[in-house]
Amino acid sequence: MILKEFSLSYSPPKCSINVSMTQSVMTTTFQTDLTDTTYNGWTNYETWNVALWLGNDEGLYHLARESKDYKTFVDCLEACSLNDATTGDGVKWNDPAVNVVELDEMLAEL
Repeated sequence: MILKEFSLSYSPPKCSINVSMTQSVMTTTFQTDLTDTTYNGWTNYETWNVALWLGNDEGLYHLARESKDYKTFVDCLEACSLNDATTGDGVKWNDPAVNVVELDEMLAEL
């Protein structure tokens, strides 16, 4: 029996693709101004709720677009007795807490 001596060598194939990794740093932001008393950017809940209904109900949206201002819109709703003059969430369209100036600005942008 004849034994031959041999050696195996292995070298990994060379990769022609360059891989780069970027390390990202994540940061956390905490609310530091706890004196913010707005409701989702609106003056209060009533104004936000009215704006929500005007922007998301097709019939109310079209009526609001045809109205020259918020007071005209409310007068039309009361004359038609639609929704018993309240939003679907029970906020009166003519609630004194509703910020009419903000809603007039919204109607101007419709």
